[in-house]
Amino acid sequence: MDGAAIFAKFGQDYLATERTFTMGIDRRFATEIARRFYGRHVLETCTGGGFTTVALAEVAAHVLTVEIEPAHQLQAKHNLAIAGLSDRATFVLADITDEETWRRLPPMDAAFLDPDWAVTGPDHVHRFVNSTTQPPADALLRRTFSVTPNVALILPPALNVREFDNLPAHERQKLYMGQSHELYCLYFGELAISVGDTEFRVG
Repeated sequence: MDGAAIFAKFGQDYLATERTFTMGIDRRFATEIARRFYGRHVLETCTGGGFTTVALAEVAAHVLTVEIEPAHQLQAKHNLAIAGLSDRATFVLADITDEETWRRLPPMDAAFLDPDWAVTGPDHVHRFVNSTTQPPADALLRRTFSVTPNVALILPPALNVREFDNLPAHERQKLYMGQSHELYCLYFGELAISVGDTEFRVG
């Protein structure tokens, strides 16, 4: 991986593979999202390379982050150490779709969900209902609501927003890099600043 590209996207000389680099959220987006978690005990799913974990750990009381891929978790642990935040996060190697994982989790008052939506190709269609992310975003959100109403969910920009119509009241934030719509972040409960559409732009 190109160290200059990693530094430009994440703000440090972190470890990354092509996959964790691609899936990692730009530090400016991550910082904007994380500020809503100030002082909270946060459940994060799909740790990846730990780039958003760093942003969350800087402001949260504590982050418990769940990852299914051992190599990704090792990267994330290394990256939290580089950031000097190892004591602010607990790492769990587990499948978040497994009920046993949920039974082992301590009480949390907020959650950050970033399912893997990097499946691409000419015939691929991103969906929220009957989700095509891994783990499925719709099922993950429903299960997380049984733990906390305060949830932020990252989703790809190409979704049909009508798929969100049956969700609880939420803020649907469009995240832009220049003029390019890069992500949606849906905020629920106390994490939502307002109900309806908002925007955040960098670059």
